[in-house]
Amino acid sequence: MTVAVDIDAALSRMIEQLQPLLKYNPLIIGIHTGGAWVADRLHELLGIKEPLGTLDISFYRDDFTHVGMNPQVRASHLPVSVEGRHLILVDDVLHTGRTIRAALNEIFDYGRPASVTLAVLIERGGRELPIEAQVVGEHITLGKNQRAKLIGPDKLELRVQETHG
Repeated sequence: MTVAVDIDAALSRMIEQLQPLLKYNPLIIGIHTGGAWVADRLHELLGIKEPLGTLDISFYRDDFTHVGMNPQVRASHLPVSVEGRHLILVDDVLHTGRTIRAALNEIFDYGRPASVTLAVLIERGGRELPIEAQVVGEHITLGKNQRAKLIGPDKLELRVQETHG
């Protein structure tokens, strides 16, 4: 099932919210996989010159016993030091907050940033941790047994899947 979300409009809303942060020369970091796709688009649309960073949080997850290891573990890539830098951390869907918690743990293993702004394409209910996005492209409401997944990378599309349990 596809949810009617205008991805381009959501990205435009994110760009508008991120513009004031450009004065800090932020480093954009996308969380694999969907967050990296969104970060790549934002990086290009904002015209940021510094290279884009990416994180694979597989080894920082707290739910291995529930979901197992991610079969496609990718290397994290932070092109410059995060120490004292203003970061824009990008993910595709904010749901429980556990992915963001894992990403923050990984970032702090690389250094102590001056600030971290969380930017998400889609925000939905169901938070389990006190995590809040400062930049949101679109808010959606889903049922407890529904999962939102971004399909990409060429043409970004949001799909909703029914889950069991």
